[in-house]
Amino acid sequence: MASRSDFAPIVVSYLLCVAAGAALLLGGSGLPQPWDALAADVLATVVIFGFSYAYKNSSFYDAYWSVIPPLLAVYWYWANPGSFEPTRAALVIGLVWLWAIRLTTNWSVYWGGLHHEDWRYPIVRARAGRFATLADFGGIHLFPTLQVFAGCLPIYAVMSQGSAPLGWLDALAFAVTLGAISIELIADLQLHAFIARRQPGEFIKTGLWAWSRHPNYLGELSFWWGLALFGLAAAPQAWWWVLPGALTMNLMFVFVSVPFMDERSCERRPAYREHMRKVSALMLLPPRKG
Repeated sequence: MASRSDFAPIVVSYLLCVAAGAALLLGGSGLPQPWDALAADVLATVVIFGFSYAYKNSSFYDAYWSVIPPLLAVYWYWANPGSFEPTRAALVIGLVWLWAIRLTTNWSVYWGGLHHEDWRYPIVRARAGRFATLADFGGIHLFPTLQVFAGCLPIYAVMSQGSAPLGWLDALAFAVTLGAISIELIADLQLHAFIARRQPGEFIKTGLWAWSRHPNYLGELSFWWGLALFGLAAAPQAWWWVLPGALTMNLMFVFVSVPFMDERSCERRPAYREHMRKVSALMLLPPRKG
């Protein structure tokens, strides 16, 4: 668990990164929407990377995933008065903030402190060899920023060209997004309860985790698809730039995150390979017998 003093540089880094992005936006970047927000997002990422580099700990970036989307939602709402359907806009902002508060709180409660760094980051740098710093910035900081920004483009569609009346697709989007947040919450609570009492070599296989090896990832994926559905409901003609964010999230979790986590679990817990044979990777499905 992190001490209060551990949070001080984290708080400072995020205040500075948000201030830098806001200064670029409010000072007039000269770029049209949404490129102005992207430029501010990248600038904020550079600020966080500066702290990661100075402290030799790229976990400074961990909270960025959930801190920036609600700020983008508020900015696009403010910058596009009269261009959205009010109820849809309120639902999207409320759900994004709910997701962000839950995810950021989960990170802050269980963060290990400044001495702790996500185990995946040293692997990324080690594999890059003499290009470790470039891999750190590009792979650990910039790429996720661009990916999350793409995932947030449906929010921009809702706020900037979402005057279409509410319909059945909005109801589906609301159900998917709220359901996704609920799945993530339940999965994380079950995981942390298990971690508090587990024995060496054990892995979680109860609750949602009995039906999916990674229900937390399923919830996260579903959240971005929920936003994509809101974007389609607001601006169906914008499908070609509304959907790719959720699609790339899907590809990343299926082909990178899940295999990465499964490989590590197999290395540390031999019985996990048999668990993989019986339990679905993502979707909540009854476990296979035999």
